[in-house]
Amino acid sequence: MIAKDAVTIFDYQKPFPKTLLPPGYEIISLKDENDLQKIHRCLWEGFNHGDTPDDDLSGRKLMQSGPHFMPELTTIVKNPEGQYATYAGMWLDQKNHYAYLEPLATIPSERKKGLAQAALVAAMEKTKALGATYCFGGSLDFYLNMGFEPIAIRELWEKKTSI
Repeated sequence: MIAKDAVTIFDYQKPFPKTLLPPGYEIISLKDENDLQKIHRCLWEGFNHGDTPDDDLSGRKLMQSGPHFMPELTTIVKNPEGQYATYAGMWLDQKNHYAYLEPLATIPSERKKGLAQAALVAAMEKTKALGATYCFGGSLDFYLNMGFEPIAIRELWEKKTSI
């Protein structure tokens, strides 16, 4: 076995956590504004790749081509300078009535301000209004502290072959 990871969900029958953005910050969706450079910077820094993103936006374009992609569900927190501080990608499977969060990132200088929770709650509220009954999330303490609950353990196995 290579890795174990909890699969967590937030059941929409529970109340959503209360959130409050700091003054000057605002929540928007990709339907409101879809700046690939700002998205790339936010995700690059948010996943700790360094301060200077590369110039390859192809992955950001590809992210928006999936069959369940809806720009109005992806939620951004803009800081007072107009930069994307937090990105919460949200997907909706309307047939099976669930939402899936991927990816969620906040740039390091903007962390510990409640931005990720505010973006995630806003995105979950949108998917609940469209018929989702729960949201899949991550297994970090952040998700568990928000009320996500483990429902299964995912294991990644690798078959080793000898030559």
